[in-house]
Amino acid sequence: MSGRDVRRYMEELLAGRPPRAFRPDDQEAEEMRAAIELRAARHGSDTPSEDFLASLQRRLAAEIDGEEQDSPPETGTRRRQVLIGTTAAAAAAAVGAAGAVVDRTLLNPAEPEQPAAQTTLEPNNGSWRPIAAGADLPEGGTIAFDIGTVSGFVRRANGIPVAVSGVCTHQGCKLWLDAPADRLRCPCHSTSFSTDGVVLTHQLRVAPTPLPHLQVRENNGAIEIFGPTV
Repeated sequence: MSGRDVRRYMEELLAGRPPRAFRPDDQEAEEMRAAIELRAARHGSDTPSEDFLASLQRRLAAEIDGEEQDSPPETGTRRRQVLIGTTAAAAAAAVGAAGAVVDRTLLNPAEPEQPAAQTTLEPNNGSWRPIAAGADLPEGGTIAFDIGTVSGFVRRANGIPVAVSGVCTHQGCKLWLDAPADRLRCPCHSTSFSTDGVVLTHQLRVAPTPLPHLQVRENNGAIEIFGPTV
């Protein structure tokens, strides 16, 4: 490859035109990155054309496929890294924080969501408050409650009452019980939880944390919640 190819690439990039495809070596890739940084520093560089971004993605896919077919494994791997780094950098320089049309999975693949541990709310100062008669809570049943300082849902599993908070862990919207589906639903962002607080569905970028448990007991035929005192 000649220096002419690199100059042509940089001139087209700085002019805002889709550069022609070629395979750079390490030194050429560094020169191209310098041109990318200059292009990104220009006023208005955060509003690229859709054609430019689409060209970057097409070139990346085509060049990677081509080099894997005719390059030795070691050389192909090294050049693949150079190509990915250079093309991703060009796309990153062109994409703004708002209104971007590039596929962000190319630039910043989403990391797997790690489920958060389910906690138990333990007030510093509280008291046991009755919320229902034990006879009103059959096995597998769920009852909503609100004692003023805390609201939630209590269910009976394996003969034992278990309670969770009734407030969505995303933005604090109050959940409602969808009894036929046996789940708790948030009216704000279409999130749903199981009656033991586990996240079942959501449309958020990051999954909300599970609902915290509440301290609950069955005492003298009554279901009681340990809630904070005012």
